Amino acid sequence: MTGRGVARRDVLAGSVATALTGLAGCVAEGGMVGFESGSDGPTLAVLEDRSRDFALTGTPKYRTTMLAIEEINRDGGILGEEIDVFAPDPQSDNMRYQDLTRHAIYREDVDAMWAGYSSATREAIRPIVNDHEQLYFYTTQYEGGVCDKTVFPLGATARQQLGAVVPYMIDEYGDEIYTIAADYNFGQLSGDWVRIIAEEHGAEVVGEEYIPLDESQFGSTINNIQSADPDFVMSMLVGQDHSSFYEQRLASGLTDVPIGTSTNMAQEYEHLRIDPPALQDVYAGVNYMEELPTDRNEAFVERYDERWDDAEYINQEAQNNYFSVYLYKEAVERAGTFETDAVLEQLESGLEVEAPEGDIALDPATHHMEHNMRVAHADENHEITFTESETIGPAFLEEVGCDLTSEAEQTQYEPDAFYEVA
Repeated sequence: MTGRGVARRDVLAGSVATALTGLAGCVAEGGMVGFESGSDGPTLAVLEDRSRDFALTGTPKYRTTMLAIEEINRDGGILGEEIDVFAPDPQSDNMRYQDLTRHAIYREDVDAMWAGYSSATREAIRPIVNDHEQLYFYTTQYEGGVCDKTVFPLGATARQQLGAVVPYMIDEYGDEIYTIAADYNFGQLSGDWVRIIAEEHGAEVVGEEYIPLDESQFGSTINNIQSADPDFVMSMLVGQDHSSFYEQRLASGLTDVPIGTSTNMAQEYEHLRIDPPALQDVYAGVNYMEELPTDRNEAFVERYDERWDDAEYINQEAQNNYFSVYLYKEAVERAGTFETDAVLEQLESGLEVEAPEGDIALDPATHHMEHNMRVAHADENHEITFTESETIGPAFLEEVGCDLTSEAEQTQYEPDAFYEVA
């Protein structure tokens, strides 16, 4: 496995070197942000979208990562060394992500990467990450299933989020469910998990629709929901276009049908961006929201607001970025070196971290977090309240046999594997 100090640049073929030279100009616009390069300390790549389609979610991810790095540097760095940062804006472009990932690995020799919001982005760069055995932290909530030796998907999985909210909705409202989800791998696999969890709790999915990402008109979907007359709707809609569903829900009188979700409010803060009562009785399975009323979280939000005076909202993924930088710091300090193998060994030793969401632990075998999952409820004024937290681990990957401490896989398991094991 490649480690820090090994000459990865030596493997560059002439054609790759030429391609990277062409990229150098666009990298320079971001460059080494906020810190001087050339020290003996670690270099971290922070490739988070700050423009175009995913800027709403990517900007808080970038900012909380920088906040953690700045705090660590003020406190003496890692192993006494200041962190350097490589942080150009990928501009929500997966081809640019691929180019920047190669640049980060070959030119900057980065020690660890934080990169990407969407699952499509993760899958665009994961082959590059795998080829070079690059330590990579992916922090977005996602469909689950990645079992990959140097990848740490630290956001809550669909199984964790839906495992919190779907049983709650069944207990509160009934056993007939209508699913609406984004028409790509995250939405489709989340829909599979709704069906699995519904079956486990004696409930039934009476209808489901998968909505193209650029769709913003939901008249027919709302008519279909009204015709099906479910006890509640499960929504895995994502992005700006899909957020119009909630205003159209209000206009059509559909607010009498409660909605469970694993995507809305905690990511793109629809409850603040859309006027009440459009999100009345929306229930989200979350590991974090900015409104979480704990002393630790309130101090975190205050530090963030002081650092970024135009801050809008700390989304779930941004919190994950923040604590994962501290998780990396802990692993390096325990290892006593920045070398990848040694850091990986410590990450797989079962580290805990004091995150804004509460104390949480990294599962060594799966590289996923045990999260404090809650159900967040928006009332008619979009005020948020939470159920008591429940620690939910990455049970799906454990069930299908993902154990990266014993076998260096590079796999993504899908819900079908759950049925095979069952």
